[in-house]
Amino acid sequence: MKKHLHSGIGLASLERKWFLPLVASSVVSLTLFIAATLSLSVSSDGKISSGFSLLLSREADAESHMEPKLILFPSSGMPDPPRLAYVISGTKGDGNRMRRVLQALYHPRNYYLLHLDREASSRERVELARYVKLEPTFIKAENVYVVGKANLVTYSGPTMIACTLHAAAILLRKHKDWDWFINLSASDYPLMPQDDLLHVLSYLPRDLNFIEHTSDIGWKEFQRAKPIIVDPGLFMSAKADVFWVTQRRAVPSSFTLFTGSAWVALTRAFVEFCIVGWDNLPRTVLMYYTNFVSSPEGYFHTVICNTREFQNTTLNHDLHYITWDNPPKQHPLSLGLAYFENMTTSGAPFARKFDNNDPVLDKIDKELLGRREGRLTPGGWCLGSYTKGRDPCSVMGDSSVLRPGAGTMRFEKLVRRLMSKENFRRNQCSIY
Repeated sequence: MKKHLHSGIGLASLERKWFLPLVASSVVSLTLFIAATLSLSVSSDGKISSGFSLLLSREADAESHMEPKLILFPSSGMPDPPRLAYVISGTKGDGNRMRRVLQALYHPRNYYLLHLDREASSRERVELARYVKLEPTFIKAENVYVVGKANLVTYSGPTMIACTLHAAAILLRKHKDWDWFINLSASDYPLMPQDDLLHVLSYLPRDLNFIEHTSDIGWKEFQRAKPIIVDPGLFMSAKADVFWVTQRRAVPSSFTLFTGSAWVALTRAFVEFCIVGWDNLPRTVLMYYTNFVSSPEGYFHTVICNTREFQNTTLNHDLHYITWDNPPKQHPLSLGLAYFENMTTSGAPFARKFDNNDPVLDKIDKELLGRREGRLTPGGWCLGSYTKGRDPCSVMGDSSVLRPGAGTMRFEKLVRRLMSKENFRRNQCSIY
């Protein structure tokens, strides 16, 4: 039976009765606007039958072998695209992989924070920072950063969630205008250009949190919630495995545990609540998850679903295509060429996990992103020429100009399903 949880403070206890009508209207608006921007036609006299100027990018098609894209110059009626704040995390040997992920993800409208943990060598971290410092586009946009004082991260320990919160705090301090915070790793990769993602997000309420979650924790109650672990990464200078305490503990009664994917896209308002929030719940839950196995799979989920102000803002999806063994093992399956069609048709903007330099990444670059090796994914902000092998992104234009392509419709289909009457409310922080 579904019921909702309540937080004890006055402000948070206000029922957001306007939210469901807003979401319903957003679904309709999303469909109509995307259909309008992707289905513009030219009349017999050569005039555009819409309020937008339209160019068909034949140069891009010839050079990248992608589907032709529509170059849209927005009128005053178009909403401003959002800004995304990414953290990309990696460990020893991931420097080049992080560089490739950054190139594939890059858009001058967004912000990017790169974190190589303390296991990586100083040389690897310096080389990554040097690339960021010398890349002309990054210099102009001033939107890519590398964490200089690296954190020690223990897999399955609370240092993972501490690292994520650290990254979010840095991005909050550096920029006041981003809308969603997205955490990725060096094993992730985008399945569509940022123009496609930003275009769809432009028509969504900016207080929606993409977070896969459930209160049906199942086997995790006995293998993660009740055991007590200690992560040496919290107090030691050298990395060591977590160790287990013989005593076990009861499941919390002052709040309900939720679990789900460690990969999230969270609103700025919710991230601020977790870091500098007026309620003590985020800090209380963080203390609890200090001794919890794989805390990134439960911390944000438990906080958001135990806070009235945010529990009705969730979309139950992590924006990733991930496939697992049956029954699931500790890690997901590595994605290769055999998964390309399923990845593409999923509608998800991202996928994981990929082995280093797997051939499927080249196929994604060529067919989905239109990206050449060592270059940034082109978008509406790229004003340079494609001729004679030139890099179109060497000339930076207006970052608010988007050039949506086929990925837009795939992502829109996913969002419409998530926000449908059958799925939206019934999958929000329900207690089973």
